[in-house]
Amino acid sequence: MSGYRVKYQTVTVGDVDFHIQSLKDHQQYYDPNGEAELLGISPESWPLFGQVWPSSYVLATAMQTIDLKGKRVLELGAGLALASLVVHSRGGNMTVSDYHPLIPTFLNENLRLNNLGPIKYQAADWGRTDLDLGQFDLIIGSDLIYERDQPAILADFIDRHSADEVDIIIVDPDRRQRSSFCREMEELEYSYRSTRADCVLSTGEAYKGSFLHFHRDEATLSLAVG
Repeated sequence: MSGYRVKYQTVTVGDVDFHIQSLKDHQQYYDPNGEAELLGISPESWPLFGQVWPSSYVLATAMQTIDLKGKRVLELGAGLALASLVVHSRGGNMTVSDYHPLIPTFLNENLRLNNLGPIKYQAADWGRTDLDLGQFDLIIGSDLIYERDQPAILADFIDRHSADEVDIIIVDPDRRQRSSFCREMEELEYSYRSTRADCVLSTGEAYKGSFLHFHRDEATLSLAVG
């Protein structure tokens, strides 16, 4: 028996229902073997992985219509991986990444609940350079940039795991560190544009945020070198 409480909810993305196991609330902490503590996950941040956050819902909605043909897709800081489930349900070549020790447990349960087959998962600390992740054609994430040191670390991680031609889509709820992250990506020779992600969620709640779009290909690199 686990030492944390869960709930089951149905999240409708477009016209598709996804059945999701999540933590019952934000006020939980269960780390009997010290795995989370060893990874630097504090009691306060421990339960954050276990919610379907508004930004993750916006990203999942965007994944309903994006072109997936021939693309290896990576979700960063996936948490409950709603966007990954959408891509996976569409037959996309999906890899889920995060570093919370309970992610695989919840991911496997949510795959089962939605009658989806196995999906690739990789524990990923953005500060490590020795991960056997490979490179991806599309990298996605939601609400990733909330601490001061994250922009440079995240940008470097993305760069290490980007194919020669790559698109990156980050949904950001207009956090303060967003501009620093965009500068870091531009310094790494990615083109950048931002579009508004303002919408009304399925709960009726108003969402305010942005899609951060980055792209790199041979033409981008040639312009940067020239």
